[in-house]
Amino acid sequence: MDDHTVEPPHVWRDRLPSKYRDSGPRVVRAPVKEMTFVGGKFAPKMGAAGDEGPIADWWVYEDLHRPLTRLDTAVGYSRDDIRLEGITYEQMRPGSFSVPERLADMDVNHVQSALCFPTFPRFCGQTFTEAADRELGLLGVRAYNDWMVEEWCGPQARGRLIPLTLVPLWDAELAAAEVRRNAERGVRAVCFSEIPPHLGLPSIHTDYWDPFLRACDETGTVIAMHIGSSSKMPSTSPDAPAAVGSTITFANCCFSMVDWLMSGKFDRFPRLKIMYAEGQIGWIPYVLERAHVVWEENRAWGGVADKVLRPPAELFAEHIHGCFFDDAFGLRNLDAIGVGNVLYETDYPHSDSTWPRSKEVGESQMGHLAPDVVERIVRGNAIELLGLTGEGLWAGAAAGG
Repeated sequence: MDDHTVEPPHVWRDRLPSKYRDSGPRVVRAPVKEMTFVGGKFAPKMGAAGDEGPIADWWVYEDLHRPLTRLDTAVGYSRDDIRLEGITYEQMRPGSFSVPERLADMDVNHVQSALCFPTFPRFCGQTFTEAADRELGLLGVRAYNDWMVEEWCGPQARGRLIPLTLVPLWDAELAAAEVRRNAERGVRAVCFSEIPPHLGLPSIHTDYWDPFLRACDETGTVIAMHIGSSSKMPSTSPDAPAAVGSTITFANCCFSMVDWLMSGKFDRFPRLKIMYAEGQIGWIPYVLERAHVVWEENRAWGGVADKVLRPPAELFAEHIHGCFFDDAFGLRNLDAIGVGNVLYETDYPHSDSTWPRSKEVGESQMGHLAPDVVERIVRGNAIELLGLTGEGLWAGAAAGG
């Protein structure tokens, strides 16, 4: 339920109208002048042709210059060799961007099917949301979705790659229309921000998102939120090393889940389902316990008495899924989370990924669980949530959506 694709250079080049070929997202090979990741902020600087410095492939779009980095695709490298450095496509594992090689790497890792988040658009398409040209931004979102459905998850994927699409977050009506457009071709999952106000967007406590939420509710489209999909990774200070933020990456998921539990949206949209990718699950029991205490004792003055009509734990059980790839503590406390609310992931090809040992890691952490429970965690829950075939495949792949 959480892998990643690194988009090949042709995604927007081949799909945008010709007048946008030179202004839409494109790849440029250039030196890396400087690159830091401190205090939760990624700050790369692109050099000019002829400048000294390591060469990388950069995505260029309006004022954005974003290099491919070793953190985008780290599988196959020793942990001690994974550093914050720019790379080219030739320096990454081909399974990062090529479907046949991805399926081969999935075979090595005992993975049948995978849902993949984007790289260049970032985890909820905020690259297009932050752009100035809204017309081009909308075309960029649609081009990505067409590539995701027709090529990445198309016939050559044989149903093993499951589509996850974007929406234009700057307009909830357009977002709803894009959800419906993709739902018509079998897509059952859409990216969203864990904390929209960090992107300068309204919170879920407003009515702004209602058209989008209604579309997801009516089409059975799961809202997928990845850590960092608010463009603000948790940290403690502007000078904290990246290791601090990496330790507390779950924090945004924690804040976001409380937002949703106290929003009243689940009572208004009863079929709505949300999931948190790469946030792990061990933190969930206490947050649910605390949310219940607040709802029981403080809901009157806390401003939720009239809109949160059921206990938070009940809302969680019906509407929320957490994803993990390495969380022995959470699995030891599975009863406090709920077997039906847990999904398995591998995070390929990122530095945290358990590839190619995901089966081994899973066996070591789930060895105490009954086989039918393991089956639900690693397969059954995802099949049910995403409406996959009984074999765990995406049915739309045969016709490319």
